[in-house]
Amino acid sequence: MSIGRTIRIYLDDGSITGIRHAEIVNWTGQAISAPRTQLKALAGWPESNKPGVYFLFGIDDASGSQAVYIGEAENVLDRLSSHLANKDFWNEVVFFTSKDENLTKSHVKYLESRLVELAKSANRYVLLNANSPQLSSLPRGDRDSMEEFIGNLRTLLGVIGHKALEPVASHEQVKEEKVLIPNPAEANFSQDFALSHKKFKANAIVNNEGIVVLQGSELSPKVNDSLAEGYRKLRQQLLDNGTIAEDNGQLTFTRDQLFTSPSQAAAIIVGYPINGRTHWLNAQGLSIKELEEQTAMLPASM
Repeated sequence: MSIGRTIRIYLDDGSITGIRHAEIVNWTGQAISAPRTQLKALAGWPESNKPGVYFLFGIDDASGSQAVYIGEAENVLDRLSSHLANKDFWNEVVFFTSKDENLTKSHVKYLESRLVELAKSANRYVLLNANSPQLSSLPRGDRDSMEEFIGNLRTLLGVIGHKALEPVASHEQVKEEKVLIPNPAEANFSQDFALSHKKFKANAIVNNEGIVVLQGSELSPKVNDSLAEGYRKLRQQLLDNGTIAEDNGQLTFTRDQLFTSPSQAAAIIVGYPINGRTHWLNAQGLSIKELEEQTAMLPASM
């Protein structure tokens, strides 16, 4: 059973684009987000002069996609100052330290290794770490404490606006979210969707972020002139980064891919404009549109 969390965010200058301090009530960790232009102002924050881990966010020059670099330091501010000179891509930093003095060098090195591992697995951002840091050896109790720290860190990072550590989706998560389920009590109610198309087999699940086309789904090798330019660029980007590849003469998804809407996903697959809300069907033959309409008519207590 999921439980609610209480999070406090302090805006240093009252602006959402300035320095932000975030914390979870009753947790000793803390997060600070700052634009690159405000790095000098962090000198006035004692939180930045502690051991911690940090995320540099920006745009990857090669692909034009969102990018992240993950690091650790015994003094976060000192390390960030060096990155002003040797890393150009980033425009925002988010770092995590502790309100007490319990984070040591071994702890933050452990965190760095695990965070790089999670970012690779999530595959949402281009990860600019050249190497995978070695996992430091910690006593069992410390290791469990750091795993708990990571759980809270992921929550705050997402609230600040970055889902770099979050896996795209899983069937278990979608069931827990109760997305598009007219009657959550019906355990046999399908949450899997297939694209209604004669030539291509494509499967997906819908979650709170959009629709996730599953690995192995097929695509048309051709793109019609009617396909929007933005969709063309996205399709080419997925080809360039290996998300779409040829397999025995057929284009397929090599991994799960999140799309913002059912129509975007369907159009990328078939190569022309298509109403995804009516063409993605579950095992009962109901479209996403029909399920949305049924869900909208349910009593609020459901």
